Amino acid sequence: MNVLSAMPGVLTGSTEDPDLALAGRHCPLLRFDDREPFRPLAAGYAVYRGEMQSVSSKFTIRPVADHVIEYAIWYDWYIQHLYDLEHVWVHVDAAGRVVKVEASRHGARRIMTRPDGSSPVEGPRPVLYLEPGKHAHWADPGEMRAKAGLLIEGMCGAFAGAQGVHLSNRFSDRGLIGASALENRLAALKLKRMRFTPAWRFGRDSDAGEGLALVPWPQLEAWIPQRVSSLVASLPATVPHLAAVFLDCGDTLVDESTEEKISGTEVVLKAALIPGAGEVVEQLSRSGYRLALVADGPRATFENVLGARGLWERFEAHVISGDVGELKPSQKMFSAAMEALGLTEAERVRSVMVGNNLERDILGANRFGMMSVFLSWSTRRSHAPRLRRERPLFTISHIWKLPELLERIELSLPAVQTRPEVSP
Repeated sequence: MNVLSAMPGVLTGSTEDPDLALAGRHCPLLRFDDREPFRPLAAGYAVYRGEMQSVSSKFTIRPVADHVIEYAIWYDWYIQHLYDLEHVWVHVDAAGRVVKVEASRHGARRIMTRPDGSSPVEGPRPVLYLEPGKHAHWADPGEMRAKAGLLIEGMCGAFAGAQGVHLSNRFSDRGLIGASALENRLAALKLKRMRFTPAWRFGRDSDAGEGLALVPWPQLEAWIPQRVSSLVASLPATVPHLAAVFLDCGDTLVDESTEEKISGTEVVLKAALIPGAGEVVEQLSRSGYRLALVADGPRATFENVLGARGLWERFEAHVISGDVGELKPSQKMFSAAMEALGLTEAERVRSVMVGNNLERDILGANRFGMMSVFLSWSTRRSHAPRLRRERPLFTISHIWKLPELLERIELSLPAVQTRPEVSP
């Protein structure tokens, strides 16, 4: 089913619109790479018969003939972010001949000409080639690859998913679309999972299947925020990701050798953080990870040391042995963290414990059935497992390596199994 037809009355072009036939006659044919994961879904058209500001872009429209047809072309995804709106402008004379074609390319408006200087037109329609993953327009695929091939391959590969949800556009600026930190991370993860190497063969086009839905721009403009909201809302259920990250404190975030305790007590008044620890906690929080502090000691210690640096509030849950009444590797500590975050049993295996103590952090996590990460930064405690269950699933030498490891784990998680659509 065409996604657009699922919203009757929103993206249904009116046959009474006098410009619909005109827009349909000159609608561009878009050819895209055989491995392209994102096809164009809809085009919102507008017709200009004199100079005026575009209704859907930043450009001023200046017809060189009788009129200009503007096509704002919608894609759900661009290889670096969710949301993509590209443009094609077709200049038509009074006799109905296409005399000039312009199209968007990375924020610029370019005149489309083939290497021989001719306009890329077949009959009444422009024929354009889309950059793989990025959808910028070219008149000739050979020229595209020669001039931008290496950059395009990099964007479709190593730099896929660089931005998550695109939140610098006409809709986000008006508060019509948005995304949480978690949703941004999940959008980026989805795109990183979709990395591909272009085939540089353009055997597919926008006419295939149900084709490009052609509607007046105001209707597409009204639909886009709803579409983006729907896509964003679907991310947590469709993109594999970690449910939670449990973090120890001593020699994981805080350098125990610098601790200063209140005389006669085990309460630490102040201590230095491990270099980079504060930045990592901030980064994980900004990326939407659900963080739980799972640490042994009196609560006041962690309130003092982490609270003084604004890190205490970065944790959604604080599970402290002084409150629970047992030390790690007690399963009560891990169960309490699960309960505090409201995690389900199914989410246990998608949770990670990070700590420096094989006998407490790693053994406890492994027994509990969650992933274990050993931080080997400190030599204060043994690095040699005594028991099989003290062997960590992952080891990192420094806390600043944790964000990269978490992303690698998330990208390795099995794909979410979705139920197939059943035709009525």
